[in-house]
Amino acid sequence: MAVKEHIKEQTGSRVKPPTRYQVLIYNDDFTPMDFVVDILMEIFDKEESAAVTLMMSIHKGNFAVAGIYPRDIAQTKASEAVSWARSQGYPLKVEAVRQT
Repeated sequence: MAVKEHIKEQTGSRVKPPTRYQVLIYNDDFTPMDFVVDILMEIFDKEESAAVTLMMSIHKGNFAVAGIYPRDIAQTKASEAVSWARSQGYPLKVEAVRQT
């Protein structure tokens, strides 16, 4: 009987949600604005108007948050964006950082 009670106690525990990561896109003087908009639309599933607004935020500041995801998804999206930029010869910096 004690074993059944112990199992019931274990199954009643709460599962912690995954740690969230922000994907940051940084401003640079070489990557074209249109290319950044394309990345935001294709990789981060932004609508065109939202992508343009976010791109302008990146352009006017040092960086902006493209999205917030679980770690694996954030790292994959950041890696895809950097790979695409490098394939086009752009030095775009994109990274996944733990949300605080």
